[in-house]
Amino acid sequence: MTTYRDRAEAGRMLADRLTGLIGDPDVIVLGLVRGGVPVAQVVAERLSAPLDVLVIRKLGMPWAREVAFGALGPGGVQVLNEHVASRLDADDIADTVRREQAELDRREQLYRAGRPPLDLTGRTAVIVDDGLATGATARAAVEVARQLGARRVVVAVPVGSQEAYEMLSAEADQVICAQHPVEFIAVSAYYEDFHEVTDEEVTDTLTATA
Repeated sequence: MTTYRDRAEAGRMLADRLTGLIGDPDVIVLGLVRGGVPVAQVVAERLSAPLDVLVIRKLGMPWAREVAFGALGPGGVQVLNEHVASRLDADDIADTVRREQAELDRREQLYRAGRPPLDLTGRTAVIVDDGLATGATARAAVEVARQLGARRVVVAVPVGSQEAYEMLSAEADQVICAQHPVEFIAVSAYYEDFHEVTDEEVTDTLTATA
């Protein structure tokens, strides 16, 4: 098991596996907010590619918010898992969507800071996170990226569970996962420094790379 000192070190190790994308003018690196952004920053620098963020809000079951019945993305994109969502009535779905949409709008306004809406038409979207546990957010991100026009979607993470890796391999065009141990513990277990990334860190990163 490899333990990363912090997200920046994880980004450097991950970038070594993505060198085939260097020089591709269609590549854009998308950090999943918030923990994926410091990793994505390093990857974007190594690939000499633009960096942006992808805000995904999971739609959690009212009685178990960690269980997602769908997700929201920018531009009004909504992804529903019909099998799970069918267990809810319309009011429960509408209440959850309204709450999560408000938070997505807040983050989009904060992070974009006047920059144009995310447009992935014809691009190779490299979606970066600091790790995959269930893979639900990354799976939603793949669907959102496709709906935003991405021609090709690559998921790149420093560590993930075997189950999430296999699931995403069937969804994305390519999955780069530096390590996916069978006996996965939790993403935080593979980092010495796994502090909660703040809104300020995200905005500072985007300002620095603009």
